Amino acid sequence: MNKSKVEKVESYSDILGKEMTMLVYLPECYNSLTPLPVLYFLHGRSGSENIMFEMDINTKVDEMINKREIAPMIIACPRIENSRGLNSSLICKQMPNPKDNNRIINLGMYEDYFIKEIVPLTDKTFNTIKDRKGRYIGGISAGGYVALHNTFRHQQMFSKVGGHMPALELELEEEDKPYFKNMAVWEKYDPIFIARNHNISSDLDVYLDAGDKDEGKFYEGCSILHQILKEKGINPQNNVFPGNHSAEYIQSNIEKYLKFYAGGSL
Repeated sequence: MNKSKVEKVESYSDILGKEMTMLVYLPECYNSLTPLPVLYFLHGRSGSENIMFEMDINTKVDEMINKREIAPMIIACPRIENSRGLNSSLICKQMPNPKDNNRIINLGMYEDYFIKEIVPLTDKTFNTIKDRKGRYIGGISAGGYVALHNTFRHQQMFSKVGGHMPALELELEEEDKPYFKNMAVWEKYDPIFIARNHNISSDLDVYLDAGDKDEGKFYEGCSILHQILKEKGINPQNNVFPGNHSAEYIQSNIEKYLKFYAGGSL
């Protein structure tokens, strides 16, 4: 009998000019005959593609598929480094964080890397549903910010987006200034600014959540974004769950997230 598996996909990014890695979960039923939807699940600023194992995503998905709580899907966890997922520099480079010497800031064309390399590579390598209806994206903390701006800026590509304790800042923080040459660039990628000032597809499914003790108070950004989307005729989910900004918070709610992406009538 086939078993689910997690494949390590290594590729050279022409856009970033370096080797990059992605972990891809394939469910037990995966085969070359039936295309499956893909969830791109993005790590936070200190994380990597190993979020797949750190959050035990593959095991949890196996259990939920077996219980028929969710439909089978592929899950791709690409490495996006501490980049905010945006096009911040034509040349890929690293620099120290002005507030934390232990954390490196990654600058480069990371939006192009994800949209123009990661998604096509996944579609080429695996038997995916190669259109918007079968493509979902979500992320935690900085990865939630990336998921939201990628979706709002490329609405033709994704039908569901989740921001889980997403790093929705209400003003440009000092430590984030290296990513943004000016306020125009910050606004270009700020999910709240994009939603307020641009059309958002009415059929986009949006899920937001943050902990009630989140030190970054990202539940405030979620609440603002939720209200803007509601006023535009979208019916997003917005949840405040118990907990702080932590891996434990994500693990305690991961089943809810997976049901959002792949639940429904089975």
